Amino acid sequence: MRTANRVASLVLAAALLAGGVLLAVQALLVTLDRPTPLLTRTDWYDTLTSTGWRDPGVRAVAGGAVLLGLVVLAAQLRRWTPVRLRVDERDGWHLHRRCVERRLADAVGTVPGVRRARVRVRRRGAEWRPRVRATGDPAARAEVEFAVHQELHRLAAPRTGRIEVRLLPRGWSV
Repeated sequence: MRTANRVASLVLAAALLAGGVLLAVQALLVTLDRPTPLLTRTDWYDTLTSTGWRDPGVRAVAGGAVLLGLVVLAAQLRRWTPVRLRVDERDGWHLHRRCVERRLADAVGTVPGVRRARVRVRRRGAEWRPRVRATGDPAARAEVEFAVHQELHRLAAPRTGRIEVRLLPRGWSV
């Protein structure tokens, strides 16, 4: 679960918990014929029976709950970047995506004339799709692709899709 999901779920859970505890305390105090901190019995009944959907407070609370629910739903349905990359379908081996990206960036950094390499690996089906951004001579593109292919071979990666290489001239930052 990502940070946005956790925060939205925490806010929703805290609101539901606070409302539930408040309702339970109110009901317990009414049952014991004790004075209630929020409303007396008649005030409570009058408030619940006289409040309509057109009331601005009701609309604001209902709108906020709907909005928070839509945010949680959208965050759950969003396609996230995988943490692990599957190496072999049959054996069930996985590699951490960040580790693969660092290894590929280190391999690109060994190419003469290339520095400040940054690699992102995406997965489409069973294919890995590395995206390389580095500062260096654009003529070194073939060497960068070769270094990435060699490192992927060392990692026993499955089929790789097209390797996207973007070499920026010196003076540009990645």
